[in-house]
Amino acid sequence: MSDSTHTPDPPHHSTVEADYVHHTELPRTLFSEVLDGALKRLGFAFSFLWLAVIGVIVVAVIGRYAFASGSVMAEEIEWHLAGAAWLVGLSYTLVSDDHVRVDVIHERLSLRKQVWIELFGILLLLMPFVAIGAYLSWPYFLSSYLQGEVSQAPAGLPARWALKFFLPLSFALLFLAALSRLSKCTALLFGWPRPTGPHSRHDET
Repeated sequence: MSDSTHTPDPPHHSTVEADYVHHTELPRTLFSEVLDGALKRLGFAFSFLWLAVIGVIVVAVIGRYAFASGSVMAEEIEWHLAGAAWLVGLSYTLVSDDHVRVDVIHERLSLRKQVWIELFGILLLLMPFVAIGAYLSWPYFLSSYLQGEVSQAPAGLPARWALKFFLPLSFALLFLAALSRLSKCTALLFGWPRPTGPHSRHDET
């Protein structure tokens, strides 16, 4: 009696699924390399603030529950550091293309179509948002600085304006990150600025 056991063939991925472009791989340009390098170094440096945040939280928890001694200053240091790290990190995530994408249609399109969406998204959505944010946040910080604003809590931190400074700074950095991303889009679509590095070419039709 012959052995009729048949080993099933491995599943084949759908051709359509294989053609999906899950990340928009863009060419590098001299302009983008300079900006990306600076923003990534700055973002990396500020990422260490999260370790400081964890340290402050641990000290605050030990003080509260082991010694029954809470600290308003420690709590304010915690969210000051977290706020600064998060705001500076916005530009880092954009140049690293690590931000969250929620467009389920985007990943099903060819690379060139993805880049056209990226181009119009930067010009019509991101840039206006950054411009409005910078326009509103700079007077907000400047007013706080000129008044010498401090914490309203009796044992809080002085120089409340220092945290507010990171608002206009984050919009300025985000604007630079958007310019870098924009140069990559135009390099792929129009060949300008001239690409200085390769990109992953999927279906570009």
